[in-house]
Amino acid sequence: MDDITVAEALTAFEPWMEPTDAELDAIEQEMPVILAGVDLVDAQITALHRTPNELDSRRIRRARRRVLAARRELANRTAGAMLPGGAA
Repeated sequence: MDDITVAEALTAFEPWMEPTDAELDAIEQEMPVILAGVDLVDAQITALHRTPNELDSRRIRRARRRVLAARRELANRTAGAMLPGGAA
């Protein structure tokens, strides 16, 4: 077992180790993609626990489409934000 000193224990919770506002904003923007990915994994896990039927296949297809749509929206939003002065 590793011995942890008091100094290490205290610095483990230093304020500079917290996520910055920019990092929290980035996570917030990516949240729809993250949630869609969680739904996809949930649908895949459900299908693994039993013999997949037509409803499981539909649920997985819908979840994949939601992931792709969320990724597309995020990519379009970030590409639009990076263009100086609007569209070229």
